[in-house]
Amino acid sequence: MAPDVVPACLAELVRDESLPDLIRRWQTGWGPSRGLPVAEESRGGLHVLIGKPDRHRETFVLDADSDPDSLRRLAEDVADAAEPDWLTVPTTEPEAVKLIAKDAGLVPHGATEYLMSIDLADHPRSAAQPPYAVATGVDGQVITARVTHPSGGDAAAAGVMAVNGWDAVADRIETREEHRRRGLGSVVMSALVAEAVTLGAVTGLLVASQDGQHLYSKLGWIRHADILIFTAPR
Repeated sequence: MAPDVVPACLAELVRDESLPDLIRRWQTGWGPSRGLPVAEESRGGLHVLIGKPDRHRETFVLDADSDPDSLRRLAEDVADAAEPDWLTVPTTEPEAVKLIAKDAGLVPHGATEYLMSIDLADHPRSAAQPPYAVATGVDGQVITARVTHPSGGDAAAAGVMAVNGWDAVADRIETREEHRRRGLGSVVMSALVAEAVTLGAVTGLLVASQDGQHLYSKLGWIRHADILIFTAPR
């Protein structure tokens, strides 16, 4: 539950907040949205046990731009790990990060993603249009939204948002291929935001794919940093 008193213009302060603090805030919500254990902070990074065969542990570098030595150390740790680990690097200097990761023996994994935020009071509202319907559920701090179609089957679109204090972190916003280009992603986000505001959230945070950032930019989300992911070749 969010604190009772919200400082004036709290969401606007995100624009001036340091990147390491934004990463901490995002990860604190992202972890619960996926049922992950609390991250351990050490050596300039947040370390999370994911437990998947191809993603055993993930390290989020907190300050790659101002402290490249910490990035170098963490990159070497991932390169030397016995299990397949991920190194996730938020940065405003992607080319410099790529060189350090390459020197450590790491290779890029997937496309660039983007750390974004929004003042939830400014988030546009979008209702489901017939024959679609949207429903939400709340389990503790985690909100789910599902858009369904009378044809049945899996949800046409769905997403998750975890509320932590004044922050709401969106994750896994997905629309099935046959239902795309109908505004359902906006419907999911609108439903999640409405529930998050009810729970006291003020600021939205997310990490967007390249396709997703186009949608979120149109909805008013602000981009703060690139997100680069690296792994050791195996």
